[in-house]
Amino acid sequence: MPDLSSRQAGAATRALSSVCVYCGSSNAADPAFLEAAFEIGAAFAGAGLKLVYGGGGVGLMGATARGAHQAGGRVLGIIPDFLRGREQPFDDVETVIVASMHERKMLMFERSDAFVVLPGGIGTLEEIIELLSWRRLDLHRKPIIFHNPRGFWDPLFALLRHTIDEGLTPPSLADCWRSVEKAEDVTPALLDWHAEPGQTGDADALRLLT
Repeated sequence: MPDLSSRQAGAATRALSSVCVYCGSSNAADPAFLEAAFEIGAAFAGAGLKLVYGGGGVGLMGATARGAHQAGGRVLGIIPDFLRGREQPFDDVETVIVASMHERKMLMFERSDAFVVLPGGIGTLEEIIELLSWRRLDLHRKPIIFHNPRGFWDPLFALLRHTIDEGLTPPSLADCWRSVEKAEDVTPALLDWHAEPGQTGDADALRLLT
């Protein structure tokens, strides 16, 4: 594994500038979730944070991008070519077309200083579990914030706690994310999270997994 110490030292002083959002891409989502996603995107723009997201124009994904874009924020969408028909890219923002889901996830990680998880389905679960696994392996220390309206993510938190209680996951993993219930609390939670060594600049270590 390469020596990450010099990159980690620089990362500790790097300002938060871009945030990746993981969320659902279904228009069948609760309208309250869609409204909150729009509000969160707008709040990112107001705080000067660039939104990095999965590139689609549907569901919470599209709502977050529209919220950021309409508020004058910077937005980067990253979408695999095979999903362009299903997820309908939001053409009003910068969009990068990639070849695979793996490439999408790696690029989203590399372009982001922090992560926000909104309500989502199996795809969102897959993304956040991988992100937590990378954290468990000390491949990153980027902030992770869950938007948890009406306890949406409580079953996941209970499962993670179960793995800790059974001795299969270290207790320290529970300290690597924060959960907020209200949309208006997401951006403040990000801004209040103090930078930790290794928060950025660790993409080379992740490539060792490929």
